Amino acid sequence: MQAIPCVLMRGGTSRGPVFLANHLPTDIAARDELLLNVMGSGHELEIDGIGGGSPQTSKVAIVSTSSHPDADVDYLFVQVMVNQRRVDTAPNCGNMLCAVGPFAIEHGLVNASAPVTRVRIRNLNTNTLVDSEVQTPRGKVRYEGDTSIDGVPGSAAPIKLTFLDAAGAKTGQLLPTGKVRDQFDGIDATCIDMAMPMVLLHAEALGKTGYETPAELDADSELLERLERIRLQAGIAMGLGDVSQMVIPKPVLLAAPRKGGTLSVRYFMPHNCHRSIAATGAIGLASACALPGSVAFDIAPITGAALVRLEHPGGEIEVSLAPGEDAQPQSMQASLIRTARRLFAGDVYVPQTSRGTPNKN
Repeated sequence: MQAIPCVLMRGGTSRGPVFLANHLPTDIAARDELLLNVMGSGHELEIDGIGGGSPQTSKVAIVSTSSHPDADVDYLFVQVMVNQRRVDTAPNCGNMLCAVGPFAIEHGLVNASAPVTRVRIRNLNTNTLVDSEVQTPRGKVRYEGDTSIDGVPGSAAPIKLTFLDAAGAKTGQLLPTGKVRDQFDGIDATCIDMAMPMVLLHAEALGKTGYETPAELDADSELLERLERIRLQAGIAMGLGDVSQMVIPKPVLLAAPRKGGTLSVRYFMPHNCHRSIAATGAIGLASACALPGSVAFDIAPITGAALVRLEHPGGEIEVSLAPGEDAQPQSMQASLIRTARRLFAGDVYVPQTSRGTPNKN
């Protein structure tokens, strides 16, 4: 067996191992095969690995010192499929991103200051920059605190994430189709790429209220088939090509809020409904509310600086929107508060067949 050092962390409403890049093979195929074995991919419970049997708990973060002049560390996100022996590195994950700042500080990649340390992270999946503000009283990462986020029990120290250049994160354009509104299968849609490529749809246009539980939506095979048809068409229209083996774009059902928020959302990952919402998805959805003509603007029009409250199955998430200097939608900056927790540190063991050549840099 091969021992690989890692730290298991909760980041926001996600969970997974965090690795230093130089502890993993340099060859991408060998690295991916190792991660599949680490997580136990290919079994619904991931019983022979440390994955949790859900897309939210089958995630990996890989961290290293950055060569970018404006970044402290690089972060590669890897979505490991549960039932398929396959990984996807196309999207970013803003929830696992919460774990990167504390991990980088505790592993000496960034020097801590007191009482807060700002870590500038370059996401390698999208080549975008994010500022992470980590609580570090007396120069040590603090995980305990009074901040609670829906979808996670208890409370912890706040971590503020500010997405600096999220527009066109994957496609290079805020509106990858060149339009604020498209039609797929006769349904109005907005295709947006702000931190995460998504295709936004009115829930009622698909015969849903938008308030169903994730279990109810996951059990509706007709809905899932229709969403996938729309997603495949949107992927081509967005310049992503055949997205049948990709987890982007994410379909999202929108409805009017019911609990005093701004917008009610059901976010798909992409073939089942998220129990809460991805942080990157929240950034894009809040931004869509400030985009005249979008299907989100239909329900929740936003102008200027605003606090957008997104209702999701697990509760609510707040996103602070700030207009850019040129007041253009693509220059908007968005921030949100998340939390993270270090769960355990040690070695994860994988079969010798997973061996590759570690990166010594």
